[in-house]
Amino acid sequence: MKKHAQLILLVLSFFLFAMIRSGVAADSWIGMVTGSKTGTYIKIGQDIADAARMNGVDIRVQESEGSLDNIKRMNSRENAGFGIVQSDVLGYMRRSDSPQLRKVAERLRMVFPLYNEEVHVFAATDIRRLSDLNGRTVSVGSNGGGSWMTAMNLFKMLNIQPARVNNWDNTKAAAAVIDGNLDAMIYVAGKPVTFFEKVGMLKNDPAYKDRFNRVHFVAIDESEVLNEYVPSSIGPNDYSWIDEKVPTVAVKAVMVSYDFSSRRNSYYNLRCDQLGKISQALYRNIEDLKSNGLTPKWREVDLSATIGNWPKDKCSLQPSAGKQAGEMSTEEKLEKFFN
Repeated sequence: MKKHAQLILLVLSFFLFAMIRSGVAADSWIGMVTGSKTGTYIKIGQDIADAARMNGVDIRVQESEGSLDNIKRMNSRENAGFGIVQSDVLGYMRRSDSPQLRKVAERLRMVFPLYNEEVHVFAATDIRRLSDLNGRTVSVGSNGGGSWMTAMNLFKMLNIQPARVNNWDNTKAAAAVIDGNLDAMIYVAGKPVTFFEKVGMLKNDPAYKDRFNRVHFVAIDESEVLNEYVPSSIGPNDYSWIDEKVPTVAVKAVMVSYDFSSRRNSYYNLRCDQLGKISQALYRNIEDLKSNGLTPKWREVDLSATIGNWPKDKCSLQPSAGKQAGEMSTEEKLEKFFN
C-alpha cells in the first residue's frame, strides 16, 4: 500500500513537472509585475487586482525593479502573465543589438495605456538641447531602471554620445548638477515629482540662489523623439521654483502582456480568457478608479488610446456591440474546434 502511494505521488509529480515545463500553469491565478513597493505602478496594480477579483480573476501583484526586469520576468517560467512598463521599452528592445531581445519585442502586446511620465532633464544652463549632451557627463539612474532605459533610447535615437554616463542616485546627481560637478541628470516620472519639488526648496536658501540661476530643465521637442514619445511640458504650475514653461516629452506607462491569442492550447486559452475578464472589469470600473483609486494618476487614463508603435492585445480589445472583451469571433471559435 505504501509503495502504491509512493508510485501515485511519483506519477503526480511527473505530470506537475511536465505541466510546468510545457508552460501550463498549475494554478489559475495570474501574476502581475509592477514596480517598487512605494511607486505608482504597484498602486495601479493593486487597483486592477481589486477590480479583476470582482470578475473572477485572481491577480497576484508583484514588486519589480522596473520595465526591463518586468519583461525579463514575463519571459521566464515565473507566473508573470502581464505587467506595467514604460512605453518606450518597445523601441529600446527593437533597436537592441541583441537578436533575442528583438524577438521578445515582437511578442509583446499593449493591454491598456495608462498615464504619462515626463522626461526631466535637469542640467547646467549651457545645455539647451539634448544634442548638447554630446561629450558631457550625464547621470541616468540605476542601470536597467526606467530613467536609464529612456536615456539610452533617446541617445540612440539622436546619436548622442556622452563622454561619461553615471548611475548615481537622484539625490547625488541633483546635488552635483546644482554644485556644478555634473552636466546633467535624466529622471523619468509623472509630474509633479515630489523629488524636484524638494530640490526647489534649496532655492530659498541664500547660499543657493546664484547656483539655481545656472541650472534649468532642458527643452525636448525634436521631431525624431515625437515619433515615439508624446509631447508634454514642465512649468511653474508643476514646480513653483521655475519661471517658465519648458517643452518636454512623456513616456506612457502601459499594461502589457505577450500575445496569448497567437496559439490555441490550454495555457494560452486560460491567459487570454483572464485578460478578457480583466479588460471587462477595467472598462466597468474606470470611472470609480478615477475617483477613488489609490493614485490620482487614474484620472489621466484613456483606455481606448493608441500608443505609437504598440500593437494592441486581441484578448483585451475594447468591448463592442454583440461582442464582449476577450470573447472569440466565430472564425476563432471554428479554428479552436479544428485544432
